[in-house]
Amino acid sequence: MDEKKLTHNNSFLKLLSKGRTDKGPLLILAPMEDITDPPFRVICKRFGADVMVSEFISSEGLIRDAIKSLHKLDFSESERPVGIQIFGHDENSMCLAAEVAERANPDFVDINWGCPVKKIVAKGAGAAILNDIPKMVKITASVVKAVKLPVTIKTRLGWDENNKNIVDIAERLQDVGIKAISIHGRTKAQLYKGDADWTLIGEVKKNSRMYIPVFGNGDITSPEKAKEMLQYDLDGLMIGRATIGNPWIFKQIKEYFKTGIIPPLPTINERVEICKEHLKNAIEWKGERTGIAESRKHYSGYFKGIPDFKPYRIILVTSNDSNQIFDTLEEIKIKFKE
Repeated sequence: MDEKKLTHNNSFLKLLSKGRTDKGPLLILAPMEDITDPPFRVICKRFGADVMVSEFISSEGLIRDAIKSLHKLDFSESERPVGIQIFGHDENSMCLAAEVAERANPDFVDINWGCPVKKIVAKGAGAAILNDIPKMVKITASVVKAVKLPVTIKTRLGWDENNKNIVDIAERLQDVGIKAISIHGRTKAQLYKGDADWTLIGEVKKNSRMYIPVFGNGDITSPEKAKEMLQYDLDGLMIGRATIGNPWIFKQIKEYFKTGIIPPLPTINERVEICKEHLKNAIEWKGERTGIAESRKHYSGYFKGIPDFKPYRIILVTSNDSNQIFDTLEEIKIKFKE
């Protein structure tokens, strides 16, 4: 590994070792398919996200040189520290994919052992591995040995209500060399239903044998909710769905930790400009058709709370013409001038 890569590696490990400070825990943007791409990650970074993780990438896709998978390796220097997340079920493929990811020069490689989506689980990947902990540990150990970069894990509490074995899982993964673990407070069986259970994440952190950073994920929907999670003494908070169309949540959380006051939302003008930047970069990165389609997920969040906004929202989420969308965004600035 060259000197530049070692510098990034060491910087990330130093950040992890600092973990929670008097300014609050590290804030991490959770990986989300077709959401946490470079155009969105750059914006989240500007609003205070400390650590970025790519969309999850198929190990099989990477080793087959699949164009879509390789495209997901892209990131900008401004995003650092940034990790590339891989998923899969085959030990050899996961190791090869980790090596491919390492050549892209991220700060760390993350393994997704937590995605509960049916198409991923059906292949034995993601949260499916929670049914076979020895295999989970074996593959993780092999990936750790395959790369020089730090390896981190994202997973869940366990397979179902009767198998919430995350305290043991975390300890075993730590023992094979991972540098941090992010835990979603639900089981695979829960998917995204019910409330996230942070008490077990707290138990992982309290385990006297654990020395790596522990990050919590699930149901962090507001600064107040984020502060509530501080009771578990975790090193960081990983925020996912609440960031969609709402990248300023990181800034709000940090300000709330610091002053006890939640800063106001950006003005309409500011939101329009952020939205325009996001769409422009998405089109440049993914092409007009895909860039427009995937940006639609964010509009409800970007303009949440604006009265009588429905006619504009309909145009934003149905139009396939970028010029029409940009014109509509300019109209929004005029219509809702503050």
